[in-house]
Amino acid sequence: MIQQIKPKVTLVGAGPGDPELITLKAVFALNNADVVLYDALVDKSLLKHAPDKAIKIFVGKRVGKHSFPQEETNRLCVENALKHGHVVRLKGGDPFVFGRGAEEIDYIEAFGIPTEVVPGITSAVAVPGSIGITVTKRGVSESFWVITATTSYGELSRDIAIAAQSTATVVILMGTKKLPEILKAYRKAGKPDLPVAIIQNGTTKEEKFVAGTIRDIQQKANQSGIAAPAIIIIGEVVKESYRLKEVYEEVEIKLKYTLPGQKGS
Repeated sequence: MIQQIKPKVTLVGAGPGDPELITLKAVFALNNADVVLYDALVDKSLLKHAPDKAIKIFVGKRVGKHSFPQEETNRLCVENALKHGHVVRLKGGDPFVFGRGAEEIDYIEAFGIPTEVVPGITSAVAVPGSIGITVTKRGVSESFWVITATTSYGELSRDIAIAAQSTATVVILMGTKKLPEILKAYRKAGKPDLPVAIIQNGTTKEEKFVAGTIRDIQQKANQSGIAAPAIIIIGEVVKESYRLKEVYEEVEIKLKYTLPGQKGS
């Protein structure tokens, strides 16, 4: 008897990078996958949660490297669901936080294929947390913004200039190439001494980070070789991190003992 194929696509958030930061519901979805389409930022060890017989297809893209067209990913979701059954679309972070998950859902459901979403732990909160930065803290920051640095047109998001006027913690994704423009917006807002941290490959064994202020973070980033994928966190909460305490104690000493008429370096 031929088994009837029941097409379905589940969008699953894989979390911020550490393979242990995936939800139990996400693991269950992988356990029942016939096909897994996974991104570049997904730890490949997560594929072990899928059955051995499941088809695993890489559909990732990285900055400066060949990009797998979104339209092709959409097509593969539909094609594999109709041919094989349950497709798990495994995406880094959370599918709906700059993950184009909504676009994929719209496309897939247009073919009458049922979908499900398993939220993931977003890197916007987990990555700062991995080095002790709480995006909010009583008496320091009462809100946080999550912004993509680059719009679909390749330009700097106008929201960054607005965010620079606020007291909110600002978490910027996909911003390493736009760092000079981001810093310019904050200098224009009169905040050269606002704390900043940049974290590359957060929550993974390859994690590296650098911290400073709007005034000096560009130089520090260049010296450390920080590159994508990285997250930029701007706000007073940055210096509250227990792992960055020494950095900001040094900054405060420099500012305190700067000679009259000089600017802190």
